[in-house]
Amino acid sequence: MRPRPAAGVGLGLSLLSAVTFATSGTFARSLIEAGWSAEAAVVARVGVAALVLVVPAALAVRGRLRVLRRNLLPIGVFGLLGVAAAQACFFNAVRYLPVGVALLLEYLGIVLVVGWMWLVHGQRPRGLTVAGSVAALGGLVGVLDLTGAGRLDPIGVLWGLGAAIGLAGYFVIAGRLDDGLPSVTMASAGMAVGAAVLLLLGLVGVLPLRAAFGDVTFAGQRTSWLVPVAGLALVAAVVAYLAGIAGTRILGARLSSFVGLTEVMFAVLIAWLVLDELPTAVQLLGGALIVVGVAVVRLDELRAARAAAGRPAERPTEPALATDR
Repeated sequence: MRPRPAAGVGLGLSLLSAVTFATSGTFARSLIEAGWSAEAAVVARVGVAALVLVVPAALAVRGRLRVLRRNLLPIGVFGLLGVAAAQACFFNAVRYLPVGVALLLEYLGIVLVVGWMWLVHGQRPRGLTVAGSVAALGGLVGVLDLTGAGRLDPIGVLWGLGAAIGLAGYFVIAGRLDDGLPSVTMASAGMAVGAAVLLLLGLVGVLPLRAAFGDVTFAGQRTSWLVPVAGLALVAAVVAYLAGIAGTRILGARLSSFVGLTEVMFAVLIAWLVLDELPTAVQLLGGALIVVGVAVVRLDELRAARAAAGRPAERPTEPALATDR
């Protein structure tokens, strides 16, 4: 047995997943500033990624088509809410807000899950979870910086909160999917559904679906539009999902999701280096509170999981805040 090397590999994969997921806002910003709609950027990201993953997804579910058929409705809702809505809202938020701030608002979705499980399923949160949620909400006040020089565009804030609702839906639905459904199949199918829905709504004129196939500005340099699209699809989706899935299998769902919180830190760092975006001091403090609050909620989840380790195995009644998005 070599638990430490395995844990080290799992940690590395989870960090790689966090870093690559954190690039999505920066890649998307270059497309949006070049005239792309947020919805078109999402279609490019998840559509190409779904095609790239279709072969490993099909191989993973081979011989288990019954499991796939049993989960068609949850996968459809997952793709609609957890992929299409969450990412479209996040990319729209990036139009008005710094990338790091938009991501911080989206991560409030984890706090929304706590409220959902309490109000709908009667699962009263433990004291540590309440403390973490209060800290995260207090951090939101700092991130909004309502009276300071870094005051945010309210439209962008609403889009960011919409992304939080989408992320909460992602976690709730992912926690309800059949355990026998391979993660890579769920990711590929969910992204395919999300891309198809946005493409259909765009074609009928319900959503704006604009794309400009000329040069874009990325990292201060003029380059082909294919560069950020490839970055979104291959780096921020394919590599991110595959690394996240592999890391989760080694570390376990709850611990890997805890490591995934570093995505916020990486997103702020990447946006600073590439876009020269840096939140104000008050917003950074508020962001730190959000990260700490979410981390405390996740820590409470880990403690509860350890406490329940000796109980008879049963399907969890609450979503594991686990999978990468």
